[in-house]
Amino acid sequence: MAQEPHASQAPSTAPTAPARSLLPFILPAAVVGVGASLAFIGVSAVAEQLQRVLWGPLPGALGVGPYSVLWIFVMLVATGIAVGLVVWKVPGHAGPDPATVGLNAPAMAPVVLPGLVLATGLMLAGGPSLGPENPIIAVNVSLAAWLGARLMPRTPGSLWPVLAESATIGALFGTPVAAALVISEALAGRPMRGRLWDNLFAPLTAGACGAITTTLVSHPTFDLGLPPLGHPDAKDVLAALVTASAAALLGMCAVYAFPYVHAAFRRLRHPMLMLPAGGVVLAALGALGGRLTLFKGLSEVGELAHDPAAWSAGQFAVMAVVKLAALLVAASCGFRGGRIFPAVFVGAALGLCAHALVPAVHPALGVATGVLGMLLAVTRQGWVSLFTAAALVASPAILALLCIASLPAWLLVTGRPQMQLREDGTPLR
Repeated sequence: MAQEPHASQAPSTAPTAPARSLLPFILPAAVVGVGASLAFIGVSAVAEQLQRVLWGPLPGALGVGPYSVLWIFVMLVATGIAVGLVVWKVPGHAGPDPATVGLNAPAMAPVVLPGLVLATGLMLAGGPSLGPENPIIAVNVSLAAWLGARLMPRTPGSLWPVLAESATIGALFGTPVAAALVISEALAGRPMRGRLWDNLFAPLTAGACGAITTTLVSHPTFDLGLPPLGHPDAKDVLAALVTASAAALLGMCAVYAFPYVHAAFRRLRHPMLMLPAGGVVLAALGALGGRLTLFKGLSEVGELAHDPAAWSAGQFAVMAVVKLAALLVAASCGFRGGRIFPAVFVGAALGLCAHALVPAVHPALGVATGVLGMLLAVTRQGWVSLFTAAALVASPAILALLCIASLPAWLLVTGRPQMQLREDGTPLR
């Protein structure tokens, strides 16, 4: 009697797709990848140039310190007024309430996109603590869906948003690995036809083209240049578990406060009241936390990591709390932006605080696990959190520790409210 084949030897029930069925997706995926990257680079470059003017020559010409308390208030309130005018008057009102939108943005009508791009650029230049990821993904998804339906009407409409999201994530992080991980996480909850790799082929192509375009044009890097961790030992395991869990708990404080802060700003009812009021609060937080707690936070993280000994544990703690509060306010009052980059700053500051308090905590380990726990709480994206934390320190020895540290941190956040709201103001779970 023949024996049943072992499970590992049993043939897969999902057949692989023939090459001829995948080849037609290469060109559209490549076009979407390059286009999404150029859109991201273009918006970022214009915003950076405007930021240099607004926070450099302009206050100098007026005889004001560029990061003085006075100028911080002037710029944050002015940014709130400018973005409020865009949301109020520009067709499409710069898209839906950003508190209700995550990384998987819906496709919007083309008339909405100019206002959304303008509001995002003003926000990035003006200093609120949000990143470009959510609105840029929304713009690229909408453009890809609109153009794809007209230029290639026979292609399934559901393909274009996936390609655009993958391309933009690849462009943001400078590698297609992040895009592949995010898309595979999304596919895990959906019925699939064929093998996982067949389903990832087109998104991975788009992510790779987006990543290589960003790399060739702007040469991004996430490595903070911290000294690499050597062979880990028991104290490193303990430090990873404690730091990631502490960061997740701190992040959950903001998550639980999010619907209440959002509701407080919603009571103002008008963008010309909500956004300037948010600007006032953000200016007060910026004056308290200093210039490093302004803007999206990515370059500011580099300054923190360049010389961790320049700040005390108390200063790191203040910056972490202030930046998290600024992220909470900016995301609640109507500024268009994402939460990943400022959350990275919060996690890195918390990790460096742990190193300053307990020197035995390696700075690279503190930063990586702090970012991991914070991103798990704020984004609820496991792969993005792991990848971003690992990319910041470029230390292979930390990977196993990050995987271990993610377990208790995930238990602290899973099944609880997310930092994203429904239309009625209640949090997603």
